[in-house]
Amino acid sequence: MADTPHNPKLDEHPASNTEKDPSQWVSGGDPMTGAQESYLTTLSEEAHVEPPSPDLSKADASKRIDELKGKLDL
Repeated sequence: MADTPHNPKLDEHPASNTEKDPSQWVSGGDPMTGAQESYLTTLSEEAHVEPPSPDLSKADASKRIDELKGKLDL
């Protein structure tokens, strides 16, 4: 019986390339997705801040989501 090949997804600490800074995303300059806009609106309401501008990029929306989640301790 052959040995089972190594599966990097099962490593305790997966490779560092599994997460990228949003500013390094290939599509980071694209308009934010509908899901991002919806989630940002919800987080903004919970944080009692103005909702996001509809012209945010995917990268900026992701950063704003992380910021609001940190503010709300999520």
